[in-house]
Amino acid sequence: MSVLLFSFEPMKTLGDRRNWTDDDLRSAVKANHSWRGVARALDLKGTSAGVIRTLKRHAGRLELDSAHFTGQRPWSDQQLREAVPKATCWADVLSALGVLDNGASRVRVKGHVVRLGLDFAHLKGPREEASEDDVFNGPVRMDTLRYAASAVAMAWFTLRGCAVALPIEPQEYDLLVTTTKGVQRVQVKTCAARNSKGYWGVGIGRRPYTLDKTASKMPYDPDALDLFFILLGDGSIYVIPSLVLAGKVGISAESYAPYRVGDASSLLQ
Repeated sequence: MSVLLFSFEPMKTLGDRRNWTDDDLRSAVKANHSWRGVARALDLKGTSAGVIRTLKRHAGRLELDSAHFTGQRPWSDQQLREAVPKATCWADVLSALGVLDNGASRVRVKGHVVRLGLDFAHLKGPREEASEDDVFNGPVRMDTLRYAASAVAMAWFTLRGCAVALPIEPQEYDLLVTTTKGVQRVQVKTCAARNSKGYWGVGIGRRPYTLDKTASKMPYDPDALDLFFILLGDGSIYVIPSLVLAGKVGISAESYAPYRVGDASSLLQ
């Protein structure tokens, strides 16, 4: 007589060991806006890539709709799908999403447009070639303000008898301006439109030198700059000493009226 000493059971993978049901997953996906949120709703201890893959695999099996997910974004894929066909340029897309128009935001939004397979051939970029008629008769495009601001700053300082130079190597400042007080290091900032509260909310922070493009912005070192030159979408020009803005990453321009030094609105008409 033979005696069975061991019994074998099929090995289960990590993805098969779950303490939640399909109905739990359905409810969690519907109620949350990110896969990490789903994981927390299911009381999963970790939000590693493996856990997220498992959730996505089961969500795919159940054909659950995650189009409303935004992750760390303030907008959803569905909002992006609706914004792109109606827009004429990338600035319109970012405005429809309620996103500040800057280089990092454009790259992020464009990446999602490509991921979703949306047609964006009709969207004009700020450096897209235009016909002569477009240049002289077309409306001012606020998505180009950030590219024009340094030239406006150089002209403003030059017309006041200051020698202006560009740094040879990338620096925390954009311009070097020789004044009666010596060489001043100038950082140029812009704000193309008022925010949802009707204020000119100007971002004056910078991202730390890191590969993580989602890292929060930090203030400039006041010892590394002397002046901020700020150009708004209505043409207002502000020149504010860096010591006045020390420790800040954003301001409402209206609060700094004494530092409003000019008006370039004729360029924006």
